[in-house]
Amino acid sequence: MSTIKLGTRGSKLALWQAYFIKETLEKGGLSVEIVIINTKGDQILDRSLSKIGSKGVFTEELEEKLRSGEIDIAQHSAKDLQSELADDLALIAFTEREKVNDVLVSYDKSLSLESGKPFVVGTSSTRRVAMLKHFYPHIKTVDMRGNLQTRMGKLESGVCDALLLAYAGVHRMGYEEHIAELISLNKFTPAVGQGSVAIECAVSLDAEKKAKIRELCNHAETEQQLLAERAYLRRLQGGCSIPVFGLAQTAENGELTMTGGIISLDGQEVLKERVSGTDALEIGEILAEKILSLGGDRILKEIRAGLNS
Repeated sequence: MSTIKLGTRGSKLALWQAYFIKETLEKGGLSVEIVIINTKGDQILDRSLSKIGSKGVFTEELEEKLRSGEIDIAQHSAKDLQSELADDLALIAFTEREKVNDVLVSYDKSLSLESGKPFVVGTSSTRRVAMLKHFYPHIKTVDMRGNLQTRMGKLESGVCDALLLAYAGVHRMGYEEHIAELISLNKFTPAVGQGSVAIECAVSLDAEKKAKIRELCNHAETEQQLLAERAYLRRLQGGCSIPVFGLAQTAENGELTMTGGIISLDGQEVLKERVSGTDALEIGEILAEKILSLGGDRILKEIRAGLNS
C-alpha cells in the first residue's frame, strides 16, 4: 500500500494529534507522511469565530486537499467539524475519547468558579460564555483566540486570570499542572465531539486504504457516541459559534444515554433534555426534536440574529 498522506493544521495541538494518528497507523504497518495545511481559522485571529462564520473555519482548506488527492486523510478535533459534510467526503474513524470535561486553567491554583469571587476568564466559545453567564454571573469574560500556547502566553501576561478549555487539549499539551478546577458535566455539558480525533477522507479514496485506516484508528464505543451527538447537531444545524451542547455516554449494557440542549447568548434560558436507546442516529434526532419543540427553534433564531448583528 502506498504512503498515506495525512493532512493537519499546523498548531502544536493539531500536530500532536497528527503524530498520534501517524504512530497508530505505522504500528499497523502503514507508511505515513504528514502534510501541514493552514486554515482560515488559523489565519484570522483578530475576530471571534462567530464573526468569521463557523462553517468550515478549521476544515475547508483540508477538505479541498482531500478532493484534489493531495492528501489521503485529514485529522480534526471532532468538535471542530461542521455538522454536515459534503456528499463527496466521509468520516471513517473516531479515536477513543479523552475525558470530556471543560477545565479552568490558571497560574493561580486557588481560583474557582464556585468561590463567588469575581475574576476574568478568557474563552472564544459562545457556549462557554453563555454558560458562565448562567451559572457564574460574577465571572467576566474576554475573547481569547489563538492556539493553546498563545492563550497561555496571554494568560501569563495578565490579559485574563484564567482560561476555560477542553481537558483533552490541556492534557495533550502537558499543561495539566495548571488546571485549577475540573468543571462538572452537570453544569458544563461539552461541545459535540469534544475529546475525540476524527479522520476524514474523500469518498473516492481507495477502499483498501479506508478499511485499513478505520481498522487501526476507530474506537467503536466513541464512534456510536459521536454519531448520536452529530445527528443531534445536524438536526439543529448548529456550528461552533452556536451555543449548543451534547454528550452521549455508554452504559455497561451498551445502551446510549445522550444529554443535550441549547443556551441563549445571554445565559438566561437553558433547554436541556436526555434520551436513551440503542440506535445512535435515532437518539440524536429524537433529542433534537425535543429541544426544538420546547422552544429551541426560537432560541436558535435569536442566537443567529444576535451573532449576525
